[in-house]
Amino acid sequence: MFFVFYLHTCIFFRTFAAWKEWFNPKSKLGTMLEAFRKTHDYLVEHVQVPARRVLQDEINWSDRLIAIKGGRGVGKTDFLLNYAKEQRRLNPEASKHTLYVNFNDFYFTEHSLVDFAGEFVAAGGHTLLIDQAFKYPNWSRELAQCYFRYPNLHIIFTASSVMRLVEENKDLGTIVHPYNLRGFSFREYLNVTLGLKLPVYSLEDILHHHIDIAHRISQSIKPLDYFNDYLHHGYYPLFLEPHDFSESLLKMMNMILEVDVLLIKQIEVSSLPKLRKLLHIMLQETPCSLNVSNISEAIECSRSTTMNYIKYLKDARLLNLLYPEGKQFPLKPTKVYMQNSNLCYATSTREMDQQTVAETFFYNALHGNHKINATDRSAMFIIDGKYYMDALATTPTKTGIRYCAIADLEVGSLKNIPLWLFGFLY
Repeated sequence: MFFVFYLHTCIFFRTFAAWKEWFNPKSKLGTMLEAFRKTHDYLVEHVQVPARRVLQDEINWSDRLIAIKGGRGVGKTDFLLNYAKEQRRLNPEASKHTLYVNFNDFYFTEHSLVDFAGEFVAAGGHTLLIDQAFKYPNWSRELAQCYFRYPNLHIIFTASSVMRLVEENKDLGTIVHPYNLRGFSFREYLNVTLGLKLPVYSLEDILHHHIDIAHRISQSIKPLDYFNDYLHHGYYPLFLEPHDFSESLLKMMNMILEVDVLLIKQIEVSSLPKLRKLLHIMLQETPCSLNVSNISEAIECSRSTTMNYIKYLKDARLLNLLYPEGKQFPLKPTKVYMQNSNLCYATSTREMDQQTVAETFFYNALHGNHKINATDRSAMFIIDGKYYMDALATTPTKTGIRYCAIADLEVGSLKNIPLWLFGFLY
């Protein structure tokens, strides 16, 4: 998202070069490889690297077909370019055999990925970084063909969070290795904005050693001085761009509906107003117990269609659905949340309730690497089937036997844990 202008400019010139090739039958594919190389070098040279994403250390880079999945706006393009930049720093000679290509490029309307990859391999290429793969027809089939035809080629491609790579693409089912890129954690936000190198802590570390950890972190910074800013605008890298954050976020949300949901899921355009209305209802009411009948009536859809739409919004990383243990879609969830706290502020016409923000942040921080479920006990959540926890805006008057994640705490005590500390899980 940081280099949209650069990308669009480069794609324009790439398109011009492609036109020249189409009208010149003597031109070779190698000419286009050189043009892509120039674009690659420019983008890698100018990409900013504000902080290393923890996902970089979780990926097995020796795998030959890697998918970087994530919601729109979380920084997938920059992740690819930062990877290329790091490889250039670590091994300048080997990095010459890595190439970034964006399938928005009009070149791929007339040329196959398989032929392009073959030319790349023949020229000594080793690693293809492919952005916007879904823009290319038969992308999954040709990625699989590349995998089997060129055994020395490594491909890393971005994929929308709504794409079910394994379940819906039989060509990739056994060969692709998907990884999820999330938005900035609070830890990553602090590292980006303050130039720090704060470490990751496990859930067990936080539950059992939160006082020591909070004291250690608070010696260098005051986390609560930055926490509300993160809750408002720190999840998406959009805040690093010189644009109005709220306006950029609204544009991104509309792109999610129009491209990630409608286009990728192949839903009729006539459904867009209903999806927009559904999202608006969720923005105003979450967290809420889902009244499917009322919502169905409001958006003029059947109950089953409404539940499908809610699932699409979840897959698109706009909603989170909280279920009891052992329950899942298509059953009705116990509670619906916005996917992250930034979305809570996006179009809300009400003064934001801090309890809502606290619960939303907590769910988002935990659900990536842990099971988070509703419980019929006195707690709000059960984590990994064993930790009963509440997420609260303010410190309770009485300390119970369950853990409490509390928004207004800088350093906790006993089982009262600062909410911000759960932003250090990744």
